[in-house]
Amino acid sequence: MKIYTGRGDAGETDLRTMERVSKTDPRIEAYGTVDEANALIGTARPTGYPDVDETLAGIQNDLHVVQADLANPDPDAEDPRVTDEHVAALEDRIDVLSEELAPLQSFILPGGGEVGSRLHHARAVVRRAERRTVALAREEPVDEAVVAYLNRLSDALFTLARVVNAREEEPEESPTY
Repeated sequence: MKIYTGRGDAGETDLRTMERVSKTDPRIEAYGTVDEANALIGTARPTGYPDVDETLAGIQNDLHVVQADLANPDPDAEDPRVTDEHVAALEDRIDVLSEELAPLQSFILPGGGEVGSRLHHARAVVRRAERRTVALAREEPVDEAVVAYLNRLSDALFTLARVVNAREEEPEESPTY
């Protein structure tokens, strides 16, 4: 498979249905932002914590499913789809990881060590992907599980950032008002 085709040189790309759309189409914006988040998660791996790395690897794989789901406005039974099980798996992982953490008493500033900061950055990009996906869903059909997954993923990345920072003894800072 060639890396370049030249088909996008006029500012259009193919959806899974082979429909040609502008690269600025809301559907492309949504799954492109998911791709950006996935790349940022990749900058955090390896973390040095096998359980965190395993979780992040699973998330990165799931994000390919999210992209495939978003790229297909008319899926059939064989197409990759985000399911409620994807969302439940994130919730389970958040619950397990949260057992390591002190309860939040206030908002915290994103940051900490290098890995924690990268995870916070990825979380912020996932929030943008969620907003883009919600905007798309107001105009076209979008699998509800995709929106739920992105919402839960931002919570998971927040929790992962806190866990890594806690393990590295990086203090959490609260904003001052």
